[in-house]
Amino acid sequence: MVAKISLGNSLYGAIRYNGEKLNKEKGRLLDTNKIYNDGSGAVDIRRVYNDFMRWMPANTKTVKPMMHISLNPHPDDRLSDTEYTSLAHEYMRRMGFGDMPYIVVKHMDIDRHHIHIVALRVGTDGKAVSDRNNFYRSKEICRELEREFGLRPAERQKVSPDTPIVKIDPAGDLKRQVANVVKLVGMRYRFQSIGEMNAVLSLFNVRAEMTDGRVNGREYHGLVYFATDDSGTPLASPFKASRLGKFASRAAVDGRFERSRSDIADRHIADIVRRRVDDALLQCSGRDTFVSLLKAAGIDVVFRLTDTGRIYGVTFVDHSTMCVLNGSRLGKEYSANAFERRFNGSAEAVVPVLETETHDRAPQTEEPTPRHTVDPESDRNTADPRQTTHTHTGRSGEPDTTDDMPSIPGLDLFHVGPGFDAEEEAFCRAMRRRRRRGRKPGS
Repeated sequence: MVAKISLGNSLYGAIRYNGEKLNKEKGRLLDTNKIYNDGSGAVDIRRVYNDFMRWMPANTKTVKPMMHISLNPHPDDRLSDTEYTSLAHEYMRRMGFGDMPYIVVKHMDIDRHHIHIVALRVGTDGKAVSDRNNFYRSKEICRELEREFGLRPAERQKVSPDTPIVKIDPAGDLKRQVANVVKLVGMRYRFQSIGEMNAVLSLFNVRAEMTDGRVNGREYHGLVYFATDDSGTPLASPFKASRLGKFASRAAVDGRFERSRSDIADRHIADIVRRRVDDALLQCSGRDTFVSLLKAAGIDVVFRLTDTGRIYGVTFVDHSTMCVLNGSRLGKEYSANAFERRFNGSAEAVVPVLETETHDRAPQTEEPTPRHTVDPESDRNTADPRQTTHTHTGRSGEPDTTDDMPSIPGLDLFHVGPGFDAEEEAFCRAMRRRRRRGRKPGS
């Protein structure tokens, strides 16, 4: 059994997270301790919150007065509600929280049923229950309970550089899958921009977007991650980087950009990729054969397309060198404009050697990607499901296991927007110049 313990200061957020699972019939309230329970298996979020607050001391120095625990037996274990309830109470007693107010909720939103416990960790005297060596104590208690309840031993699966990467399964635990993809892609691939990172993430149906705003008067620069379907449409609300781990943070990603930049230059990766692209261009008869030839050479091509099929971005994901390069990094003849002329232009434009005209004159046919707003209280995303289409190929592998925990409200007052892409920005500037030149004097 795997236990995950999170400390926080948003009691209402944790209660609401579990209450919404119940209200959507994806969970059941199994039992409570010192909290009202009508026995129906449902929960009145406001009533439960008020009951917790009756036990909350008026004055305490504890910064994080509540805890949120998830207990995850082995996927092959099948426990009854009574067994889950006994397991939860025994775990809390041995951890030293047997006398604290808490609720036990069973989650059934994924095939691997598990339980969540929301509890206070501060007594009425304002003192917190000792959490010294909580990780080691919890691990030992889990081993004891496995033996006593006849459960299979289960450890948190560790992610290594050899762990296969798997595409997002819409029916699975999205948060866990997104975390695995982001972590493994960051461990293996080198990229120098958010656009290049998204190119490789898109192969596994994940997308990252930069977030900027202000929290308590301070500027905030972060990242959120979306699980998407094959067309790029989000499957659920975005996950903040803080919910996935430090490896997904803006600081970690920016550091990866810097390290990748020097590594790619030192190894002359662009020259290697350029030669393989040239070989494919000499043999291809169109975009589909170009993609197939490069895939056979170990390179996935990610084309970003407008609704009318116009190419406005291209990125090469080389799985042999584990490097990701926008076409413009290879040279102007490998930019999105050049591929647009070659694959969507007139017959005269389709030649083995690509043209190098600096500006593309095709009209822009779609609006910029809609921006998303995250509600700071509910951490829910209200996003326009329309997304720019793109062409890519996928890879497969095996998933890892983590658990879905709620975020802490008040730390997500940001505005989400699409990541910066140099090729797209250049295209937009060219179209603005064209519109200005086409205006009549005095208009």
